[in-house]
Amino acid sequence: MTEPRDHPFIAAVKPLVDAMGGELMDPALAQPDDVVLSWEGQDLLAVRLPQLSDSLERILAALERRHGVPLSQLDRKAKQDVVRILEARGAFSVRHGVETVAGALGVSRFTVYNYLNRENPNKNNQA
Repeated sequence: MTEPRDHPFIAAVKPLVDAMGGELMDPALAQPDDVVLSWEGQDLLAVRLPQLSDSLERILAALERRHGVPLSQLDRKAKQDVVRILEARGAFSVRHGVETVAGALGVSRFTVYNYLNRENPNKNNQA
């Protein structure tokens, strides 16, 4: 990148980009799907956002770090809480999201659907 990495704007957005699984880069290297950020009228950096499927893996890893154990080792209530958090973050709109979450939790797809129905008894969940 042309600007020093310790620029206050870069320092401010870096934690957010890292949390999303994005990549900071020189704006000259930006591709059409990248987001170019400007500071005082000058393109300062570009952000390459992750693919949705990568985001789900990243969210699962963050939840694992938060709990301090593999998600499969959580008790049923904690797993239900994880499913609620994942639903709020759109995890089940990603192709194979239910299967990915079921694998991480060490439960069946049917169990994930049951957790979803428990939270939203009137919602018709589809994969």
